Amino acid sequence: MQGESPLDPRAIYGRLGPDAFWSIARAFYARIARDTLLRPMFPADLEEPIRNQAEFLMQYFGGPQTYSDRKGHPRLRMRHHPFSIGIAERNAWVAAMDGALEDAQIPDPDRALMKQYFASTATFLMNRDEPI
Repeated sequence: MQGESPLDPRAIYGRLGPDAFWSIARAFYARIARDTLLRPMFPADLEEPIRNQAEFLMQYFGGPQTYSDRKGHPRLRMRHHPFSIGIAERNAWVAAMDGALEDAQIPDPDRALMKQYFASTATFLMNRDEPI
């Protein structure tokens, strides 16, 4: 998009392209498949979550609106509400996502921008009262 700064998260899709987001989603769910805390929160077949995450991330970081066209508004809090998310789940999710960014070889400064987004969003999605 015209007028975006390099630090604008919406510019990331233009730099990385769609394959990077599919790589992130596949790497993330490979980690989820091995995570004893988080794995029970996901369906047995991870193909749909991989697709949802790849399309959502593409959309959020400046790509096509495929996710919203298919699923409607992301409504992250509503979609995650059925799951009990405390600090342990938040931290495990962030660690899996940080590892996925590394596995997908996402370069800085894009990796740093994405990590900021993931950390703040994971905190936003916490729905269990407990000390941080």
